[in-house]
Amino acid sequence: MKPGHTGWRHLIHSTRYSIKGLRAAFHNEAAFRQELGLCLVLVPLALWLGQTPVEWILLIGSCLLVLIVELINSAIESVVDRIGVERHELSGRAKDIGSAAVMLALMIAGLTWGLLTWQRFVG
Repeated sequence: MKPGHTGWRHLIHSTRYSIKGLRAAFHNEAAFRQELGLCLVLVPLALWLGQTPVEWILLIGSCLLVLIVELINSAIESVVDRIGVERHELSGRAKDIGSAAVMLALMIAGLTWGLLTWQRFVG
């Protein structure tokens, strides 16, 4: 972005870069495509399963959290791969930590969906 971009111009350029990033993730990251597909199924289900706006936010937000963390993980992997293909302890550690973050986000989503489903049908 050019240094002089402020206000609406900055917002427009930032939005374009964000859309470019989403497209890149969709085209280059299988995990992102899989998680996005799951979110496309789960978001309408969340509107049916949740009974209050707070429950809708929790269900949909947990899906979006997984996508956000996957995007960050993909960015980390891209930067590490850009640095070099040779094995390095720090490169492996960065990728492992990013992967762990995705796992935790998936656990939060699973727990959120599991508990709210349990509450709706059992509790």
